[in-house]
Amino acid sequence: MSDLMQIFDRTTVRRHRDRAAARLGDYDFLFRESASRIADRLEDVARDFPLVADLGCHGGELADAIQGRRGVETVIRADLSPAMARRAGGLAVAADEEFLPFAEGAFDAIVTNLSLHWVNDLPGALIQIRRALKPDGLFLGAMLGGETLYELRHCLTQAEVQVEGGLSPRVSPFTDSRDLGALLQRAGFALPVVDSDIITVRYENPMRLLDDLRGMGESNAVAERRKGFTRRETLLTALERYVAEHRDPEDGRVPASFQVLYMHAWAPHDSQQKPLRPGSAAHRLADALKAEEFKVDGEPRRN
Repeated sequence: MSDLMQIFDRTTVRRHRDRAAARLGDYDFLFRESASRIADRLEDVARDFPLVADLGCHGGELADAIQGRRGVETVIRADLSPAMARRAGGLAVAADEEFLPFAEGAFDAIVTNLSLHWVNDLPGALIQIRRALKPDGLFLGAMLGGETLYELRHCLTQAEVQVEGGLSPRVSPFTDSRDLGALLQRAGFALPVVDSDIITVRYENPMRLLDDLRGMGESNAVAERRKGFTRRETLLTALERYVAEHRDPEDGRVPASFQVLYMHAWAPHDSQQKPLRPGSAAHRLADALKAEEFKVDGEPRRN
């Protein structure tokens, strides 16, 4: 990959996960919640998937949630972090989503749970995922979206400008649902669908949020981040802003928002539905709506 695509320091991502692996069970609530929602979506698919790969498996939360559902017999668990792969157990391998080690057409389905937001070349990773699927194989998963931690990002930005007179990348950039749908199409997937949820976690104070992010292995790994510790004054100012702007007056807690984008797409196959050719419709929409059709210039369109 070119230097222009090095948004994240993947070595740092791996190091954060290695460090978090030992105590992940104390911090895996978000992974377990999204894994449950992905598993529910799998139940809606009337197909069996005997061999599945779980990319970015963390502690195996998604693999555990789907095991036995929809004919899932074997799940290969893969994570960038060797320590996470060991924690996940079962058939596990340390593998980088940017350089998948799997053969073409190897899997009936590939799933992923809150990991792809750390990938530099997301279009390239999606292409590799599609190639590793059998024809008509399913890709199903979730990644964090653009509204994630907007409260924290805003407060850190304002605090750094106020205290230090400048900005540095402190929170990971995220994609949005429209961009993700376009990327799935660009990667050659058929019938892509993207939807999103907001999962809101409420904390006694924002320091608990920062502790959870470290415990999940989700600390800042942006390549251009400022190296070294955040200045104490900057951090305290950001936390004070967080409480002042977002504190619930009734219980005193503060929210942290995680936007989860859910992906559902298929490796192409001749049996799949195809869109009709433009102009091939047998009936006009205007007739169905009992409305008058207008041209771009505003004049009524005549048959």
